[in-house]
Amino acid sequence: MMRTMLKSKIHRATVTEAALHYEGSITIDETLLEAAGLIEYEQVHIYNIDNGNRFSTYAIKGERDSGVICLNGAAARQVSKGDLIIIANYATYDEKELAGFQPTLVYVDAKNRITGVKKKVEPASQRSKVAAAR
Repeated sequence: MMRTMLKSKIHRATVTEAALHYEGSITIDETLLEAAGLIEYEQVHIYNIDNGNRFSTYAIKGERDSGVICLNGAAARQVSKGDLIIIANYATYDEKELAGFQPTLVYVDAKNRITGVKKKVEPASQRSKVAAAR
């Protein structure tokens, strides 16, 4: 059986720009792309923490260490500068590939600098403490 699983996510990234008249996509700092194991033009799902919007687009490489998270084209209407978003990526695996599988979870600060990379989602009680500390 094939299963679609969370491959990676960039958690609580801050939108730095929304460029309505640019071709659709999301521009992501190259350092964040690499940390999450994403490549250019790979499909990503965007979950806007501030307004609840959820949509998909594709990733393009932004300047390394710039902290850029820019929604482009029609996707720019789904966010506002300063919104917190989750950038998620999924992949399909067979049962053998799932043995020991863990997603890559990239955590960032308010300037989209990496604060941690984990392979395990914390229990809800721990996540609440982390969110409160931000």
